[in-house]
Amino acid sequence: QVQLVESGGGLVQAGGSLRLSCAASENIFSLNSMGWYRQAPGKQRRLVASITDGGDTNYVDSVKGRFSIDRDNAKNTVNLQMNSLKPEDTAVYYCHARRVDDATMTEYFFWGQGTQVTVAS
Repeated sequence: QVQLVESGGGLVQAGGSLRLSCAASENIFSLNSMGWYRQAPGKQRRLVASITDGGDTNYVDSVKGRFSIDRDNAKNTVNLQMNSLKPEDTAVYYCHARRVDDATMTEYFFWGQGTQVTVAS
């Protein structure tokens, strides 16, 4: 069981920046991909950005050019740099990790507890 702990959320004015960090309890080389999801009140949890063990990244269209995801293998963390924040970015942000068992091709998913990001207009 992989433990994921997020940090870095908070309140920021529109146009500001925040950096979220997710610390994993084990070597992130063991994880096929990691990413960030967000859930606004009354809405479904949706993918924001992801990064594979090979470094390939993926972003939802609404954050392209503003958010950047990276992973620090030495610190076992994945980070989300969020710039030019907008009120519609307000949500609880969840760290996510996926592992595939190569022998059985079984997928395992892990979630953090979430961190609140509030962007004031």
